[in-house]
Amino acid sequence: MVDTKLRRSGASILKRWSGTWCAALMGGALAATALPGPASAQMTGPITLQSEGSFFVGGQDEQSDGLSRTGTSGTWTVDQMYVQFQRPYRVSHLPIVLIHGCCLTGKTWETTPDGRMGWYEYFVRRQFPTYVIDQVARGRSGFDMTAINEVAAGKADISHLPSIFSAGHESAWTIFRFGTQFPDAFPGLQFPIYAAGPNGEFWKQMVPDLNQSLPQPTPTVAALSQLSINLAGAILVSHSESGVFPFQAAHISTQGIAGIIAIEPGACTNLDVAAVAKIPTLILYGDNVSKFTNWANSLQACTQFAAQVTAAGGNIQVLQLPSIGIFGNSHMLMQDRNNLVIANLLVQWIEKNVEGTATTQ
Repeated sequence: MVDTKLRRSGASILKRWSGTWCAALMGGALAATALPGPASAQMTGPITLQSEGSFFVGGQDEQSDGLSRTGTSGTWTVDQMYVQFQRPYRVSHLPIVLIHGCCLTGKTWETTPDGRMGWYEYFVRRQFPTYVIDQVARGRSGFDMTAINEVAAGKADISHLPSIFSAGHESAWTIFRFGTQFPDAFPGLQFPIYAAGPNGEFWKQMVPDLNQSLPQPTPTVAALSQLSINLAGAILVSHSESGVFPFQAAHISTQGIAGIIAIEPGACTNLDVAAVAKIPTLILYGDNVSKFTNWANSLQACTQFAAQVTAAGGNIQVLQLPSIGIFGNSHMLMQDRNNLVIANLLVQWIEKNVEGTATTQ
C-alpha cells in the first residue's frame, strides 16, 4: 500500500530544484548504459499485480440525428477518455499517467515496435501504479461521427466535415526525427529503424487524428485534471502533441497533479506560469533538435517558459539528453533502444523532485 505521504497532492509535495540532479546524472547514473541495481533486479520474472483494468473519465450524453447515414436518431456519449491501468502488488511510488501524442494511441507506451519492454510495463515493474490513456476521439475513446453522417446524407454542407489529420510515412520520418529526409536515418539513431520500414510495426500504430476538430483545449485536458484528482496525486507524462496537456490541466486545477514530465512538447506558449510553478516539472528533449526548425522553436519556447516558471519560484528543468551524454534519441524516445535507461532517469528525477523523502510500507 502507498504510505499516506505519497498520496498527497502535487502542491503539498513540491520540492525545490536543488541544482544537483543534473550533476548527479553526469556522474554515476550516466555511466550506466545498464540500469542501476533496483531497476535491474525487477526487469525479469513474473509481474505480480494488485489489480488491472480500465475505465473512462469524462464524457457527456448528447442527442444526435446522425448516428448513421440514414439519419438514425438517439442519445449517445461523446468526449470520454479511455484509461487502462496496472497496479503492482507492492506500490512504492505515486501513480504515473502516460499520455500519447499526435496520430497515435496508448500503444505508444506498450511493447516497442521491435518487441522490447515499453514504459507501461517498465513503470509497473518499478512499482508505480501506471495508467495509459487514449486521447478523446482517439483509439478506444471513440469519436463523434455525427457531422460526417450528416454531410453524407446531404443534411449538412461539406464544410461541416471535421478536420482529420494523418502523417504519412514520409512526413512522419522527419516529424519523429529519424532523419532529415525519408528514408535516410541519422548515424547512431537509437530508434529501431527497421520497424519503420515497409509494413513496419511502427507505422501500424498510427491512426487518424481529430484534435483539430475538437473544442480547445481538447476535452482530454479536463479528463486528465479529473483523473489526477481521482488518483489523489499523479505524475503526468506527456509527449509531443499532448506535451501541453498537463500544463493546461494545471490551469484548470493543480489539485492532484504531483509532477509533470513533458517529453518534447510541441509548444510551451500561453501557459499558466503561476500554476506550473506549484508543480515539479521536467521538460525532456532527445537528439538532433537543432536540425529541425519546428523542434528548435519548441525547445526555445519551452526554455523561455521554464525561465518564467523559475522566476515565479517554480521547480522546472529543461533537459536535452545530449547535454548529459546520451546521444541518438529520436522524437519517439520511449521506443528507442535505450528507452529503459531514459525511463530510469525519469524515476530518479521523480524520487528526488516529486516524492522527496516520502516513504512506503
